Amino acid sequence: MIGVGNGVRVYLACGVTDMRKGISGLAALAQDRLRQDPTSGALFAFRGR
Repeated sequence: MIGVGNGVRVYLACGVTDMRKGISGLAALAQDRLRQDPTSGALFAFRGR
């Protein structure tokens, strides 16, 4: 299990994500769909098939 520090926000992307996008594509998803800054220090979790 990965422990996160106090005050760290965790965002879960619902649905299936194409994990072939790589880190830059996933950062774009965090910005476009979740409307969050991918460099904010938050934790973003995506689900592949």
